[in-house]
Amino acid sequence: MKFLDPDDPFFAKPWVRWATVLLPIAWGLVELLWVGSSLWGVLFIAAGAYAGWMLFGPRPKG
Repeated sequence: MKFLDPDDPFFAKPWVRWATVLLPIAWGLVELLWVGSSLWGVLFIAAGAYAGWMLFGPRPKG
């Protein structure tokens, strides 16, 4: 079982994939710019970047 499985039926709709990527990044920017919490901001942005890599990145063959 993967942490974030792009083949799961939940991620079949493109808007769900985009929301999974953009919402954590947006919240990370809120944490960085308005709240001033750099730790939480970086963690949320990293989570969004990881989701983007898993959902939109290159797929291994096989």
